[in-house]
Amino acid sequence: MLRGLVFGACLLAGGMAAAQQGDTLADVKQDLAVLTVELRKLRAELNTTGAPSVAVGGSALDRITAIESELQRLTAKTEELEFRIGQVVEDGTNRVGDLKFRICELEPGCDVGRLSETDPLGGGDAGPAPVAAQPAPPPATDALPFDGELAVSEEADFRSALEALDEGDYAGAAMLFAQFRETYPMGPLEPAALIGEGRALEAQGDTREAARRYLSAYSGFPDAKVAPEALWRLGDALGALGSVGEACITLGEVAVRYPGSDAVARASASRQSLGCQ
Repeated sequence: MLRGLVFGACLLAGGMAAAQQGDTLADVKQDLAVLTVELRKLRAELNTTGAPSVAVGGSALDRITAIESELQRLTAKTEELEFRIGQVVEDGTNRVGDLKFRICELEPGCDVGRLSETDPLGGGDAGPAPVAAQPAPPPATDALPFDGELAVSEEADFRSALEALDEGDYAGAAMLFAQFRETYPMGPLEPAALIGEGRALEAQGDTREAARRYLSAYSGFPDAKVAPEALWRLGDALGALGSVGEACITLGEVAVRYPGSDAVARASASRQSLGCQ
């Protein structure tokens, strides 16, 4: 195996010679075939050839000595292979670049000056490893009706539904909020999703179903951050359905149960529009 690799390295090193003007397309194809064979030989070294040769036995001291000896051997072998692979990659990359130059010379209209730099064989980088691009941070959770941490997918799905609602895609928003509640049942954003679905249904004229969503949000999560909004929207929907008396009582409960919330002023405005006493 070592003889084959040495022979392959010699072949690759020999390919560093400058392109001859008399080269034909057949010569280029032959060089590519040789390069492919050498790369396959190199890849074959990654495969095991039999059972492991490490045998650890005896006393504790004997085992420690054997392990240290084997680690030293493997470290030396790894460094040797790393050096040889680096040479093959460098020589092979230069050879591919040379072939690109020669092919360009054979093709009419090809501008040698515009040839791109050849990437290292194997997709690696001859220089220091580039810093991996960091994913964009998720949107800040303080804009959501929930104080705490959420899974990235959960927040992203909720924001997609909210975005559809803000853009006026009420049918799509209702579907997305419903899917969200099915995907994350009884999650921390369940009451907000119920309100979002109710708003989307109400915008489509289905006030009765919207009122049911608001009622579920309030009765199921009375301590949620969006509970005051749910109670206000429920009272507003009841008024739109003609149940003015129930609407006035419901709207009046907003200030009683959630004093100081933003929904108090909205409930008061709704009571005035309904003529509540």
